[in-house]
Amino acid sequence: MEKDHKQLWEECLKFFKDNVSPEQYNAFFKIVTSAGFENNKLELCVPSQFFVDQLEERFLGVLGAGIHKVYGNGVQLFYRFRQVQNAPDTELSIRSGEPSSAILAQVQQKVQPANPFQAQPAAPFDSQLNPFNTFENYCGSMGNREARAIGESVARKVMTFNPLFVFGPTGVGKTHLIQAIGIRAKELDPSLRVLYINARLFESQFTAANRTGSINSFFHFYQSIDMLIVDDIQELAGKTKTQNMFFHIFNHLKQNGKQIILSSDCPPSQMEGFEARVLNRFKWGMTQELERPDIELRRDVLRRKAEQDGLNLPDDVIDFIAANVTDSIREIVGVVASLMGRAMVLGCEVNLDLARRVVSNVVKINERRMDFETIADRVSSFYGIEADRLFTNTRKREISDARQIVMYIAKTMANMSLKAIGARIGRSHATVLHGCNCIEQRLGVDRKLTDDLKTIEAELKAC
Repeated sequence: MEKDHKQLWEECLKFFKDNVSPEQYNAFFKIVTSAGFENNKLELCVPSQFFVDQLEERFLGVLGAGIHKVYGNGVQLFYRFRQVQNAPDTELSIRSGEPSSAILAQVQQKVQPANPFQAQPAAPFDSQLNPFNTFENYCGSMGNREARAIGESVARKVMTFNPLFVFGPTGVGKTHLIQAIGIRAKELDPSLRVLYINARLFESQFTAANRTGSINSFFHFYQSIDMLIVDDIQELAGKTKTQNMFFHIFNHLKQNGKQIILSSDCPPSQMEGFEARVLNRFKWGMTQELERPDIELRRDVLRRKAEQDGLNLPDDVIDFIAANVTDSIREIVGVVASLMGRAMVLGCEVNLDLARRVVSNVVKINERRMDFETIADRVSSFYGIEADRLFTNTRKREISDARQIVMYIAKTMANMSLKAIGARIGRSHATVLHGCNCIEQRLGVDRKLTDDLKTIEAELKAC
């Protein structure tokens, strides 16, 4: 009797169980199910994009070996998951990062990768865009609001910024933004040939084309692109021949009204190792900076990533991570992935203690004692009030509230005595006690005050 797809996948699971550790099997294989197997197309149900990344990056060899053993040759592998948990309309099916036949062949022998710039008439043009990196999934804040607006304008062809040059430190969302532009452009015009590529891969392709005598094919392929998105363009520093080729491709696309989008870790004015004529072209269009994520953006990223992965993150865990992982969105996403993996392996809920252990592997947790001056400066800066005005005798509501918040934080976070706080602001300990009690009574009732206090406390922890 012929086995159905579920029975075949059960055989695969037995193979995986014998070839990976129990912890790895329980965390990354046991939960995966078969959605169907037909016409040599195997579709697997996984919880989230996180699982796809883990299976592809960490277990590709054993995954390919198991599929080859059970299903045979020429299998095409797909993953099905919901981009947002409990939202069926966000379900997505994506193909494995490499054609499954290539994956399985690599289990038995090393194969030569396909030439990326030779025409493949039987297959649709692959833009190399991550379907997750949309504008809808892009968390906004004051630091990236302008960049997002410009990106959407470029995608809709409302404004002409050519090239669009996006720069900022690592992990601030440059790749997500520039891919979102490409995805939106494809949504508006599916016929567009949009290509996303990393500069290092571009350089490798050029080197291979030069070695095999296929430079003309390489050049003609890039001439055919309608929107060329090159990430980490600074990687071409010192690569004179590659820069020369990119210079000619850039000129052709620009002259024919094709869009060019570039990203870098610094603005063109600070780039070294580039020919002057290349840098000059980088400056032709719009140069836009992406700043490091602020506290609210970090919280938003944490909430959205946890929701997408089906992970329950308590508010105190979100506040702790946002306060301590401050430099990079990529680090924040990595922390969520680590929390998810640890929780699944250990069979426990995510709590503050687990978060502390995970975050301590990423950054140095700031445990230094807070002082009164730092608190006063932070509160006055948050409300746009001069620090000296906080301690005058004015009864204006905005100043009175800010003064009581300083008292409350000094008592709860800096563990200062009422007498010590009173001495700093020229008030009696009874006045300080009254101010602290007022804040406590309003918390949970006054939403704005609660949110303000939470933000200020998180910023103080991050100082």
